[in-house]
Amino acid sequence: MSKDSTRRREALVYHAKPQPGKIKIVPTKKYATQRDLALAYSPGVAEPCLEIAKDKSNAYKYTTKGNLVAVISNGTAVLGLGDIGPEASKPVMEGKGLLFKIFADIDGMDIELDTKDVDKFIETVKTIAPTFGGINLEDIKAPEAFEIERRLKEELDIPVMHDDQHGTAIISAAALLNALEIAEKKIDEVRIVISGAGAAAVSCTRLYKAFGAKAENIVMLDSKGVIRSDRDSLSSEKAEFATDRKIDTLEEAMQDADVFIGLSIADIVTPEMLNAMAVDPIVFAMANPDPEIAYDLAIKTREDIIMATGRSDHPNQVNNVLGFPFIFRGALDVRATKINEEMKMAAVRALAELAKEMVPEQVNIAYGETKLTFGREYIIPKPFDPRLIATVPPAVAKAAIESGVAKEPIEDWERYEEQLLQRLGNDNKLLRLLHSRAKTNPKRIVFPEADHLDVLKAAQIVFDEGIGIPILLGRKDVILELKQELEFDADLTIIDTKTDDHNEKKKQYAKQYWELRKRKGVTLYEAEKKMRERNYYAAMMVNEGDADCLISGYSRSYPTVVRPMLELIGKANNVSKVAAVNLMMTERGPMFLADTSINIEPSANDLANIAQMTASAVKLFGLEPVIAMLSYSNFGSSEHPVARKVNDAVRMLHEEHPEIIVDGDIQTDFALNQELHQSKFPFSKLAGRKVNTLIFPSLASANITYKLIKELNKSESIGPIMLGMNKPVHVIQLGASVEEMVNMAAVAVVDAQERGKRKKKA
Repeated sequence: MSKDSTRRREALVYHAKPQPGKIKIVPTKKYATQRDLALAYSPGVAEPCLEIAKDKSNAYKYTTKGNLVAVISNGTAVLGLGDIGPEASKPVMEGKGLLFKIFADIDGMDIELDTKDVDKFIETVKTIAPTFGGINLEDIKAPEAFEIERRLKEELDIPVMHDDQHGTAIISAAALLNALEIAEKKIDEVRIVISGAGAAAVSCTRLYKAFGAKAENIVMLDSKGVIRSDRDSLSSEKAEFATDRKIDTLEEAMQDADVFIGLSIADIVTPEMLNAMAVDPIVFAMANPDPEIAYDLAIKTREDIIMATGRSDHPNQVNNVLGFPFIFRGALDVRATKINEEMKMAAVRALAELAKEMVPEQVNIAYGETKLTFGREYIIPKPFDPRLIATVPPAVAKAAIESGVAKEPIEDWERYEEQLLQRLGNDNKLLRLLHSRAKTNPKRIVFPEADHLDVLKAAQIVFDEGIGIPILLGRKDVILELKQELEFDADLTIIDTKTDDHNEKKKQYAKQYWELRKRKGVTLYEAEKKMRERNYYAAMMVNEGDADCLISGYSRSYPTVVRPMLELIGKANNVSKVAAVNLMMTERGPMFLADTSINIEPSANDLANIAQMTASAVKLFGLEPVIAMLSYSNFGSSEHPVARKVNDAVRMLHEEHPEIIVDGDIQTDFALNQELHQSKFPFSKLAGRKVNTLIFPSLASANITYKLIKELNKSESIGPIMLGMNKPVHVIQLGASVEEMVNMAAVAVVDAQERGKRKKKA
């Protein structure tokens, strides 16, 4: 089965299971008691109704209106699929709602309208507008899209934006300003070629002109060629950009051009056209999924090129998610009556300036870069940059206030930015960062239980997503049968340790194992027998460099799998005991819990070491560890040995590792409630900080807490992540889900990447 067919099946399953669709409505208020319900509905609900009847603006105070955006389409221009109808457009609109939520904590509600009549469309949107704080128009074909947006902006008093028009315009304009700065060219002097004349192309060109591009320096092309002023039957939008130059083709237009903007179709730009452009050409080939000229071909053709595409696998991705969530966030937060040109231009400037600032290590880690710096391959911020939400919305909000369209001006900007950053607590960007980082340098990863269906499913995803290169251990006949069932036709290494196919390698591994353990009572005969066991064989593969990392534990108890890892791989230098940490994706953001799997009753010294290793693991994910050492007591309030050892561990850490933000002993509620902590223990290192790491006094407390959070809150979990091992090996929980195994595979790959970097430095 082809990769495209596999992706098609996965996409359909993703949208259908475990329940259809991608979004749902979740209550924001308590509803457990009769009193709660009486307040939520009758009779209590009458009070806010009466207040809104007195003043309609109170709808922002008492309802979700102020954080609710309608994503509206009629399905006439869906992605690259064309006019597929309103029902077929719904998955895209739901997806847009999901992006609104995860990037800017905006509630997006998709609405699909079954009409191509412009007047009916507009009247319907106007009729439902009182429900919403903003309207995001999506996938509506031109030229109707222009009239629909224009009239709705004029006739409604809430923000309206057609993202297909303005999203690409805003992001590409920011990239263009920076590219021109790098090329040392002025926007009012450069010659610009625009390939495409749809809604996005028109909006892009208008915005470039707003920043200074000259009409006489712009050539726009549609499917018929250059749009010339002497051409018949031009729409008003095309006539706006018609040129007086006597040229007809893209090849002619590209002669001595400084900038090419592609919003058309794949592979229409040739190397010859690139070579005909001016020095330091700026090429934004944004056709999706395949650009107007392939990235690799373009940079091979011109060393001086500054290039952007719409793809995530190349530098300088022009991605609308950099714009619309944050633009609406800023507009909603000041109750703007519209999204005007000043607000769009403010977003452009904010994005352009952000690309020039020092990039957080979290972003470098996510994209596998040593250090992203402003230059030819970094002219626009990355979508995973956590600074976006605290940069773009304030700029948009200020522009709304200054241009007179804001009804609720912001006075305390510092507090506003803090509130924006806190919204990220509901966002699980960390998983996307982890997977993205793994893909930058995939490693060979052993799956010793590959003859189990779920394990093989995980390996298939790891391979298809480019996270790693699976090596499959298990009964070969079963693996081949399961691969056929899954239509997983990748040519991967399959090793059956029970057969004689790999006897030479088994003997080599056995000898190495015997050398390691011969003074521990292991005979060569016993070593050879051990090599028929998958986990021992897999561990030796990693030990001998035949694989880079491994994950195991799906079908066997944790101690059974850990044992061969400790025997063969062993502890890293200067590590007294290994440990394990679980990363939980919670409502308040990522939380690291240790030790969840190995040390039953750790001593004070053990706890200090566990905290130190966990801090390093947290940094691996690009986060600054803020560690609470948990107990049933607070800061020495109990002299019991169980509490005392935690206090002693904290003292050791403060003395030996003052750079680590850690404190305790402390109870869980005081650790997690910042206000409570600040009021009672202002002297603590944790005061005023958001704790993201919890160290437990025993295995029982850690394991119970981790599983409670996982089951009661349905929190996604990554782990247990092994700490202190000499090689990147990780033991998962018995019966782990496919998703958990994929995430752990990404952890193992990133672990291997980091060890490789450290080895090179050494």
